[in-house]
Amino acid sequence: MVNEEPNQQEHDGSPAQEPALRADPSASDPSASAHASVSTHPSVSTHPSVSIHPSVSAHPSVSPHPSVSIHPSVSAHPSVSAHPSVSIHPSVSAHSSSSAHPRTLAQPGGLAYPSSSCPEDSSVIKVSKRRWVVVLLFSCYSMCNAFQWIQYGSINNIFMNFYGVSAFAIDWLSMCYMLTYIPLILPVAWLLEKFGLRTIALTGSALNCLGAWVKLGSLKPHLFPVTVLGQIICSVAQVFILGMPSRIASVWFGANEVSTACSIAVFGNQLGIAIGFLVPPVLVPNIEDRDKLAYHISIMFHIIASVATLLFILVIIVFKEKPKHSPSRAQSLSYALASPDASYLSSIVRIFKNLNFVLLVITYGLNAGVFYALSTLLNRMVILHYPGEEVNAGRIGLTIVIAGMLGAVISGIWLDRSKTYKETTLVVYIMTLVGMVVYTLTLNLGYLWVVFITAGTMGFFMTGYLPLGFEFAVELTYPESEGMSSGLLNVSAQVFGIIFTISQGQIIDNYGTMPGNIFLCVFLTLGAALTAFIRADLRRQKANNETPENKLQGEEEEEESNTSKAATTVSEEHL
Repeated sequence: MVNEEPNQQEHDGSPAQEPALRADPSASDPSASAHASVSTHPSVSTHPSVSIHPSVSAHPSVSPHPSVSIHPSVSAHPSVSAHPSVSIHPSVSAHSSSSAHPRTLAQPGGLAYPSSSCPEDSSVIKVSKRRWVVVLLFSCYSMCNAFQWIQYGSINNIFMNFYGVSAFAIDWLSMCYMLTYIPLILPVAWLLEKFGLRTIALTGSALNCLGAWVKLGSLKPHLFPVTVLGQIICSVAQVFILGMPSRIASVWFGANEVSTACSIAVFGNQLGIAIGFLVPPVLVPNIEDRDKLAYHISIMFHIIASVATLLFILVIIVFKEKPKHSPSRAQSLSYALASPDASYLSSIVRIFKNLNFVLLVITYGLNAGVFYALSTLLNRMVILHYPGEEVNAGRIGLTIVIAGMLGAVISGIWLDRSKTYKETTLVVYIMTLVGMVVYTLTLNLGYLWVVFITAGTMGFFMTGYLPLGFEFAVELTYPESEGMSSGLLNVSAQVFGIIFTISQGQIIDNYGTMPGNIFLCVFLTLGAALTAFIRADLRRQKANNETPENKLQGEEEEEESNTSKAATTVSEEHL
């Protein structure tokens, strides 16, 4: 029996270490508990290979038995063995997993991080209250930019008469958005990685504001080149906007909110298109007097310029780079894996080696390209079958987009709950094809209310597919940049959008709307078939599921099993 002196010093004269450690209940056997004190007898010394770091604590509710010492043949932990003549101090009890490396600190929640490389905030997974303000502000200036894209196409015939140009020239005011995106997306994606969200948001909203004010200088029939310049500036702003939804969702939102957040971000763009279909036919009536027409156009241009200026000021004040804490485990790992020396081109090469993503790029481009072509040419198609119905043509476009916004939000919520990216994407794609076929067959029946219903049904799935593609791309390419994957999807959409708009416009002029819409149906069928071959390699979900808590739980179960076996051996030998 050894003496009990709680303030006893070690044999070498250094104070005894007395950290309060937590002990696993299964690690202490009633018949084999730690001794109540450290002996001061000269023959008793601490084994040199045994060190317990003072920062490693164990459960306080389990105390060692005061009268029984550890058996010489039993080790308290797989990595900490007891010398035959050594008993454990009363304030230090054995835990099956409490041996720690001297350079490793125990963090809250049982997570261990190297103290030299991981700051305290890196271990905290927490969402910011500001996240909803950020995504809503982004949606607003995205909406403003999208309105400027479609404001000419929704009253195509009126601008043709005002500027004295062809329908194809007005179509190019929409297609310039698609054309400028293709060469600029890779440089902008690089800027997003280099300078971050805030810089890209400021640039995009500033260019959007500038383009809106330039258009105010084009209120004379001979100033068509000025309105083209303003539209080109807005199209450059779009490059700084379209690739951000999935990036904002990943940086600011938790694992169970990313798809919903991405849908809300895309929601703003679709809302802008919807307003672009609704408002211009109301503000700019189809009249012959060019002076009165210029006055109505100026009202529309002044309104949009004022809104764009207000949103630019709000972005300066409100928009932040990123939250203080990582909102999800996947985002935390993404920060950890990010390297300032990583090659931008090597990232692009890795992405294009991903066959599933390449298939998604093609299928997304086909779907979005069809949507862009329909939006640009909708006024011409409706006027061809229902002359003088410019306002209703805009309302049909509004119906398509509003239904699509509803579909986008429902899809985002469904993905956050089910994580069935492949299945949801395929079903929505097939239903888009069905809706397009029905719309094609009913457009020339002579009943506008039927067109409203069929166009709305088609829009619910066609526009609702867009955020699905963004989120599916992020899953397939994680941990590569979200801006890169979204940008490449949009490049595909712009390329197919230009091809489909020009081709369908020519088919409509020469053969009518039915052949033009059948042309689009063929490509949607191809897209649905290719979607079926995409494998659901959900890398971001795997990263979120492989949390340290799950790993620690598995390690503890294994160590508890080993400790139980050791305790049984102690009990048998003691008896």
